[in-house]
Amino acid sequence: MLRLAHATPQQRHGLPPPSLNPLARQQQVAWSAGRQQQRAARPPPPAAAAAQQQQPGARPPKTTGRRRGLALLKDPNLRAGEAGDELLSDIARDLRGVEAVNMVQWYPGHIAKAERDLREQLKAVDMILEVRDGRIPMSTRHPHISEWIGGKQRLLLLNRKDMVPEGDRNAWARFFAERGHRVQWTNGNMGDGVAMVQGQAAELGATLNAKRAARGLRPRPVRAVVIGFPNVGKSALINRLLGRRVADSAPKPGVTRHLRWARIGGDIDLLDAPGIIPMSFKDQLAAQRLAMCNDIGEASYVDSLVAAAFLGTVRKLPSGAAISRRVTDRYKLGFEDYQEEEYVHALGDKMFNQEPERAGQRILKDFRTMALGKICLELPHQYADRKDV
Repeated sequence: MLRLAHATPQQRHGLPPPSLNPLARQQQVAWSAGRQQQRAARPPPPAAAAAQQQQPGARPPKTTGRRRGLALLKDPNLRAGEAGDELLSDIARDLRGVEAVNMVQWYPGHIAKAERDLREQLKAVDMILEVRDGRIPMSTRHPHISEWIGGKQRLLLLNRKDMVPEGDRNAWARFFAERGHRVQWTNGNMGDGVAMVQGQAAELGATLNAKRAARGLRPRPVRAVVIGFPNVGKSALINRLLGRRVADSAPKPGVTRHLRWARIGGDIDLLDAPGIIPMSFKDQLAAQRLAMCNDIGEASYVDSLVAAAFLGTVRKLPSGAAISRRVTDRYKLGFEDYQEEEYVHALGDKMFNQEPERAGQRILKDFRTMALGKICLELPHQYADRKDV
C-alpha cells in the first residue's frame, strides 16, 4: 500500500473522512494501530534480518500488537520508551485531537422527555409490567426502576421466550423467584404467556377494588403501565393483551415515542410508554449487549466491534463450544483459529470483499434471527451476589 508523504491522519490510518461517524473513526484508528503493530512484530525474512543487524542504529520491531493500539484509545499518553516509535506517536497525537468515546453511546432526545412524562404518570398507576429482553435480563433492567415504582405491584415479563433455551429460562425464573419477584416468560409476537399476564392483572384488580369497597368507594379498572428498554417487545405484548393492534411494533428501537392509554375489556387501563434507557449509561458491558440484541439504535455503535464482543461473550458461556462449532459451520471458517476481532476481519476478507463492517452486520443478524441457535447471553450465576434485580 502506498503511503503519501503529505497524507492526512485519516489517509495514514485508512480511516473514513471526518464527516463520517466519529465513533467509527476512532475505533478504526485504534484497530489500524494494532494491525500495523502486529505486522511490524512479525519476524523479518532472513535477508532483511541480516540487513537490519548490519545497521547499528536500527530500531527493533515493537511487539505490543493491537492491544496497545486499543489501549491508546482510552489513554492517548505514551509509555516510557515509546516516544521513539513513529507509529505510536502518530496514533497518540491524532487521538488527542478527538474526543474519546465508548463503544456504544445513544440517548435520543425523545427519551429524555418520555422519561419525565413517565415518572409523572407512575404516580397514578397501580401495577407495573416491566418488560425485559429474556436474552439479557439484567442488562435490560433500568437502574432507577426500584426508585420510581416504590411499593407498587410489579410483574416482571421476560420477553422473547422463543429465543432462549428452556434450561436457561427455568434458571432465570428460579433466580427472580428467590428474590421475591413474580416472573412470566412471554413471546409478544406469538402470544405465549399473555393469558397468564391478563390473569395476574385481573387478580390485582380484584384485590384493589375489594379495598376500595371496604372504604365505601366505587370499583374502577386497574391502571397498569408497560415499561422497559427500547425494542424489548412492549408494543407487541400490548397488542396481544388487547387482542388488536393499537401500538406500532417493529424490530427496531424507537418506534414508540409517546405515552398512550388503552383499555383491556372493562378491567384494565394500560399505558404504553416509549423505551427508556438511562441518561448516563456507564456500564459499557450492558451497552454492548443491548447493541448485540438490537435493543439500542444502530447509529450508536460499530457493527464489527459489537460482533467481536458478541463472539467473545458466547465463547465464555457453558455452551460456548457448541456455539463455536455452529459459527464455524455457518461461515465455513474455523472460529477456533482466531481471536474474536481477527475472526470478524477474516470473515470480511472471505465473504464481503474485505469489509469487516458487513461481516459484523452478518454475524449480528444471524444471532438475532437465531441462525446460530437459541442463545442466552446472561446467566443467573453471573449475578448470584446481586440483591436488587
